[in-house]
Amino acid sequence: MSFAHLHVHTEYSLLDGSNKIKEYVARVKELGMNSAAITDHGVMYGVIDFYREAKSQGINPILGCEVYVAPNSRFDREVTGGEDRYYHLVLLAENNEGYANLMKIVSKGFVEGYYYKPRVDKELLRKYHSGIIALSACLAGEVSRYLMKGLYDEAKKAALEYRDIFGKDHFYLELQDHGLPDQGLVNQQLLKMSRETGIELVATNDVHYTYAKDEKAHDILLCIQTGKRLADENRMRYEGGQYYIKSEEEMKSLFPYALQALENTQKIADRCLVEIEFGVTKLPKYDVPDGYTSWEYLRKLCYEGLEKRYHPVTEELKERLTYELNTIKTMGYVDYFLIVWDFIKYARDNDIMVGPGRGSAAGSIVSYSLGITQLDPIRYQLLFERFLNPERVSMPDIDIDFCFERRQEVIDYVVRKYGKDRVVQIVTFGTLAARGVIRDVGRVMDMPYAFVDSIAKMIPNELNITIDKALQMNHELRELYQGDEEVAHLIDMSRRLEGLPRHTSMHAAGVVIGSRPLVEFVPLSRGSDGTIVTQFTMTTLEELGLLKMDFLGLRTLTVIQNATKLAERYSGKKMDLLQIDYNDPNVLGMIGASKTVGVFQLESAGMKNF
Repeated sequence: MSFAHLHVHTEYSLLDGSNKIKEYVARVKELGMNSAAITDHGVMYGVIDFYREAKSQGINPILGCEVYVAPNSRFDREVTGGEDRYYHLVLLAENNEGYANLMKIVSKGFVEGYYYKPRVDKELLRKYHSGIIALSACLAGEVSRYLMKGLYDEAKKAALEYRDIFGKDHFYLELQDHGLPDQGLVNQQLLKMSRETGIELVATNDVHYTYAKDEKAHDILLCIQTGKRLADENRMRYEGGQYYIKSEEEMKSLFPYALQALENTQKIADRCLVEIEFGVTKLPKYDVPDGYTSWEYLRKLCYEGLEKRYHPVTEELKERLTYELNTIKTMGYVDYFLIVWDFIKYARDNDIMVGPGRGSAAGSIVSYSLGITQLDPIRYQLLFERFLNPERVSMPDIDIDFCFERRQEVIDYVVRKYGKDRVVQIVTFGTLAARGVIRDVGRVMDMPYAFVDSIAKMIPNELNITIDKALQMNHELRELYQGDEEVAHLIDMSRRLEGLPRHTSMHAAGVVIGSRPLVEFVPLSRGSDGTIVTQFTMTTLEELGLLKMDFLGLRTLTVIQNATKLAERYSGKKMDLLQIDYNDPNVLGMIGASKTVGVFQLESAGMKNF
């Protein structure tokens, strides 16, 4: 094999690529290739998913990004004409250093250079060029832009500058042919430039979908992105249907005059070897007082807490505490408990209401002794092993509820303590789900709203429902699909787009805390409100060994705190919620009569029926 795809947009070029990672990797393998790249627009959202999938199918994953380069400085915000706001440039990580540098470049594009798009500049590229191979990109690349304007000398100057930035064997001139007239013109000029400068050529296909037959579904996706209909005249489209995963034979028939450029793709692919480390924890250190190690300080706090919680402190309690502490030490989570203890203590010291504990953490006498939870695990016979188990190595997960109105104060405290560059909120992705995608596709196809709505409503309103499942479950929908061509077309197009990520948002509770600046472990982006968030989701961050905390804002706590203060004001007595009798017949009577509106976790229809 002597060809590899090096310019590929996946589903994570949001609403611009419909190339699903699993299908993409399987297709590359089917075509007999041994390597493949991911180069989404300005982001690295999909690199870990892609890395895992490629490795599992025996394909060498090339991790990259098609970045937007500002014409001058990434800090400039003057409004230049549309297309000249930025140029495209493909960056591929050659090794681990290159991957680390790529994360920094992409992150700074969002954090420092965001203007319509996350933009980088040549100063950044110079600073972080090491271990990166660059390709001059599509017609939107700087070299091609000059060539289309007939400015050959400026194009050549730009190409030489990129070679100077990245190094002799680390910059390539990129040939593409999707049947566009401009590409023919540009390719001839690039061949000449390569001869004159010695900069080698590489031939790519600008992939946006997996199979040739996906052209129509992809066109619909572009309409969803731009809010247009298929019938609209002046809308964004990828003409010609050539943006799919082509075989080596198809690429050779396109570039019979540049076979070396095709072979160069394989040479580059063979050089790109990144190894990502999973499951090795990267916990921050907690600053303990002088004279203590983290371990000694945790034990001191736990034994002091045990004395406060239990009277008398029996040998059995000490044994349980020692067992838990030793497990925590063996698994490497000493600092984790100190970090959680510290911010919960901050909340309590500042009269910020904290929940009594939820989930498996309530089974730990360490959590109880430290005041992280308020439930006695001995009294309720709760199991520590459900929370931490040496047989199942996974990060401990303590979900902590805070007063809804003051949750941010706790996060701000953590940011102050560990540093703004080490504490970041986490991204989540909204997807084109079954009902929604049918409505979107119907609108783009200009179908009557009532008709599309009636089809969408035939999808059962269930968690994780898919169109395929709905066709099995709903006899009426299946009959319509089999008997009505218009319905079949609507559903087929929707199925191709179903599940694609649609937009990003910020996770409601998740915060990640790093032992070093987080940009060394994970690329960062900017949320719609300007907040800096990770580009990887919660589960990916955990797999990479990063510390994820859930700071949950709970309105119920705010209501309870306000009610307590009112009761204290009118009764003149100090109230301790933890001393309330759990067997109060009035409370149990209200629960028994299902008068539980506004009571957290008891107000759903299911709980009321129960």
